[in-house]
Amino acid sequence: MDRLDARIVEVFAAEPRIGVLECSRRLGVARGTVQARLDRMAEHGVIKGFGPEIEPAAIGYGVTAFVTLQLRQVGGHDPVAARLAGIPEVLEAYTITGAGDMLCRVVARSNQDLQRVIDALVEANGVERASTVISLATQVPYRTLPLVRAATENGPPRVDRDGPSEGAGAQEPA
Repeated sequence: MDRLDARIVEVFAAEPRIGVLECSRRLGVARGTVQARLDRMAEHGVIKGFGPEIEPAAIGYGVTAFVTLQLRQVGGHDPVAARLAGIPEVLEAYTITGAGDMLCRVVARSNQDLQRVIDALVEANGVERASTVISLATQVPYRTLPLVRAATENGPPRVDRDGPSEGAGAQEPA
């Protein structure tokens, strides 16, 4: 990813419905260049989609919570993940390290409704226990543009025997 890729991503992130032609006009590059770069980034998994972002609270799901699940070690994570995928209020689920085995971001219509969602989570075969934290406010929403900017300004991180460096332009140890 280079600076032009980052600029293309920024334009589409700010105005997803802008269109390739208008993006190319704003950036001063050929339409084919923008399209080819979008296609390449999508092919390599950099761009995951172009769909609308939905605000759960705006459609009636005003409570967000993070639920840590402890699983029985027999059977693995996949069957539990498959069950969680069938619960509409589960927005994300990650296998984690630490005290729990899976971390889920869930939404609910109210605190009472959250109990129903948690009950559905623990009903999944393989779940032993759940620990829930309710979100009071979003301080930093999910974002990737600062990461895109940092990646293109600093270059990819260089890894050597001492671990990752600050960027491609980092000085070698003396």
